[in-house]
Amino acid sequence: SLMVDVTGQTRKEKVILPSYLQGKKPNTIPNKMMEDPASGKVSISSLATRQDLTSFHLIPARVTFGVLKEGCTYATTVTMKNVGVNFSRFRVKQPPPHTGLRVMYTPGPVAGLQVELEIEIFAMLIGGKDTGGLEEVSHDIEILTETETLLLPVKANIL
Repeated sequence: SLMVDVTGQTRKEKVILPSYLQGKKPNTIPNKMMEDPASGKVSISSLATRQDLTSFHLIPARVTFGVLKEGCTYATTVTMKNVGVNFSRFRVKQPPPHTGLRVMYTPGPVAGLQVELEIEIFAMLIGGKDTGGLEEVSHDIEILTETETLLLPVKANIL
């Protein structure tokens, strides 16, 4: 029970459940549902009360590169895990070139597995004038799935 702690005493503060247990996901935009006959839907009687059976989680949910040296290339990996029952396809909308960001991945269905997205950034100063310090790069990478659009926030400071 959420009313008592592990020792059996009544809780003084409210328990905050993680978003995946609350049934909502941060940084997502729902898509209009379209029925695709070849999308691999599971149709068994125990799933007659059809809910959203296709869902992805990004691990980590955001990418922060920190302070980067201008002219260098940095990369990190984000895992996109299919936590739904059905297999689903996705595609990544590549960020504009002025951000220096690029996403490398292998397209195809994700059936109860996971896919790795490699986020690469080429650290370059965008402004024409000398800022004399740090310049912040911030962009939300859009990952389009069959049921929703996931937003992966990426931030970096270029020295």
